[in-house]
Amino acid sequence: MEKRENKKQKENILINRERLCKSFEDLTAIDSVSFKEREMADRLKSLLLELGFEVQEDQAGDHYGGNAGNVYGYLKGTLPGSGVLLSAHMDTVSPGLGKKAVFSQDGTVTSAGDTVLGADDVAGIVEILEGIRCVREAGLPYRDVEVLFPIAEEVYIKGTEVFDYSKLQAKEVYVLDLSGPVGAAALQEPTLISFSGEITGKAAHAGFAPENGINAIRIMCQIISGITQGHIDPETTVNIGTISGGEATNIVSERCCCKGEIRSHNHEKALEMLEKIRERFRQGAETEGAGFSLESSINLKAYQVEKDAPVVKRFTDACERVGIPWKLTTTFGGSDNNNFLRHGISGIVLSCGMYECHSVGEYTKLEDLEKGAHLVAELIQ
Repeated sequence: MEKRENKKQKENILINRERLCKSFEDLTAIDSVSFKEREMADRLKSLLLELGFEVQEDQAGDHYGGNAGNVYGYLKGTLPGSGVLLSAHMDTVSPGLGKKAVFSQDGTVTSAGDTVLGADDVAGIVEILEGIRCVREAGLPYRDVEVLFPIAEEVYIKGTEVFDYSKLQAKEVYVLDLSGPVGAAALQEPTLISFSGEITGKAAHAGFAPENGINAIRIMCQIISGITQGHIDPETTVNIGTISGGEATNIVSERCCCKGEIRSHNHEKALEMLEKIRERFRQGAETEGAGFSLESSINLKAYQVEKDAPVVKRFTDACERVGIPWKLTTTFGGSDNNNFLRHGISGIVLSCGMYECHSVGEYTKLEDLEKGAHLVAELIQ
């Protein structure tokens, strides 16, 4: 009996592919780089109101000089019991101005090749909207639904950092913001520490008296060469991303700076690696008679959701009901789920069918968008 009911329920949910494609095309065409999400916020508020949501926008952007806030919506359900929160961020990385979705006959959707596509995270947004819309059109019962479309996720989850969590009623969240085929869910994310190191040497004329100078660039190179980068172990990575310094070719460089990051699924290990890097700077600078500084910030803190958590069980059950193979995994990326968990909301990050994100080669597949919408429809029931 249960299987027949599930089958009937699945048949009642019809994803409108034409509408889904149009929604994806329209939303990816909106310029929405971090802290410039105004047009996207306005469009999403309008769409949520059409779906019957109570809608609010906060002042998150004011904290950072942005032009929009987090968009929150609440839809009273027709089923008793606890509700569910769905989230996908509004911002994109650069190059993200003038985006255009290009649809191929095989169902692949790419950008025109000179910008990102914006599937990160418009894929998640349209799947949320279409899934909710289809359930309501089919007249099926659903839980209380809350949605949160944050700003500035791509710059270390700044939007959800300042969100007022007292607004939320749900204790479970599904964040649609993971690369790969729909059906994957990340239960673990890393600690992410950003650091900025500076060496202060002594300027001198590079031709007349180079021996009177202390070359900060040379010292920085020695320090960096002694820092292991890439995978330190299976759960930890280190990367030096930028280096800059010097004033002119005829001056012994007085200052040199580098910026990098540490990621680890083990929070304590990430902190230990930071101290090793700090010690490397100290030794390298003191040996050469230079000064140094190392500033750092913890942008994300590692977490792991247990496989038997109710939020995971609901996800795997929903996948099985709609015939989507599921996979529980980990990620070295960050997401707004990090902040949700810090505020007592149990959540996991779901793949929404985006690929090669943060590059002009980014793409998605219509098959994934449809599956994602089906999954959302099932999760809210």
